[in-house]
Amino acid sequence: MLKAHTTPTQPHKGFFRVVSSEEARARLAEIRPVGTESVAVAQAAGRVLARKVASPIDLPHFDRAVMDGYAVRSADTFGASESQPAYLRLVGTIEMGQEARDPLPPACAARIATGGMLPPEADAVVMVEYTEETPDGLLEVRRSVAPWENVQRVGEDVRRGTLLFEVGYRLRPIDLGALTGVGITRMRVFRRPRVALLCTGDEIVPPEVRPRPGQVRNVNECSLLAMIEQEGAEVTNLGIVRDSAPALRGALAEAIVHHDAVLLSGGSSVGAKDVALAVLMSFPRSKVRFHGISVAPGKPTLFALCSGKPVLGLPGHPQSALVIFQIFGAPFLRILGGERPEFAFRWRARTSAVLAQGVPSQPGREDYVRVRLHEQEGTCVAVPVPGKSASVFNLIHADGLIRIPAHAEGLEAGSPVEVLLLR
Repeated sequence: MLKAHTTPTQPHKGFFRVVSSEEARARLAEIRPVGTESVAVAQAAGRVLARKVASPIDLPHFDRAVMDGYAVRSADTFGASESQPAYLRLVGTIEMGQEARDPLPPACAARIATGGMLPPEADAVVMVEYTEETPDGLLEVRRSVAPWENVQRVGEDVRRGTLLFEVGYRLRPIDLGALTGVGITRMRVFRRPRVALLCTGDEIVPPEVRPRPGQVRNVNECSLLAMIEQEGAEVTNLGIVRDSAPALRGALAEAIVHHDAVLLSGGSSVGAKDVALAVLMSFPRSKVRFHGISVAPGKPTLFALCSGKPVLGLPGHPQSALVIFQIFGAPFLRILGGERPEFAFRWRARTSAVLAQGVPSQPGREDYVRVRLHEQEGTCVAVPVPGKSASVFNLIHADGLIRIPAHAEGLEAGSPVEVLLLR
């Protein structure tokens, strides 16, 4: 177990160092990702590539039909029309999944289905609806085709050696088919980060316990556990830790040894009972990267290295904690898991809307305002949802967040806004 230096129970308020949201993102982007492992493509959805991937083959590796019809030499159809069709001799059928080895003779045609291999010398496919087979073994062609019309040529989809995905790219389910299509069955990815979740507070009780006056149920725990898993991490719930230096120090020591990162819910604000910062600094090789972000809600957010391991301290108020996780916590975990920062900080889903009413803001602070969306005369309208950071259900009732830049004094009614959709 890691040992900590002797620590006072009161926090070092001098460590409270507020940074802008841009500075906070820059410091989170410096996190070193976890190690790597090899996985089968079938299990790679949501995983982040640790090595770039290039195509080992041309795709397709043969000229293939993209329409049902007849393989032809395009020159044999030139001038064909409804009034003056061309007549070609039928020489058989190209079977699906079979190699077409025999060259197509001049003035001939062969039946072919979508995906079939063009025979040598054929350079086009006439769609079946522009043809008719005659009783004497001829094909009537009522429309000419250009060279390589209705054909996907060798390497037209992707050329051998083409870079498919960079390091740091998170694979989507639709990417897996493309990888198997070029014969890739295993790949090197970053392993899933192991994250410990600690909830702090003497006033917090488990959800199954009926709180006494002055106590509250642990609202953040279940949501944060699910949100951490949603970002591809393996999470360990270490439960509720009392607001005491020895209790928090012991829990952190265990968490740091067995995990890649720690998330604290609560314990980051500047209060007499908040001892997290002092405890973090009692460990060797510890450094505060920031303690406070110029945002609302969620200013008292903490990011530190504790014995070299990243620790993100979220505010205790439910709304602040969950909004800060969306804005900073999720990208933090994605970067830890190997995702490139420019992708990690990109909001996953957003939409445009018009603000229904004016929203004030304090200059110098980046505000995130909860909104509900509805359609009004064909326009998406964003309606601000009032409420304080200690509230729970006004966040539940929101469809998304709008961002008010730090330099602005608010937004007027009717302003076009980008809505960051909550997942």
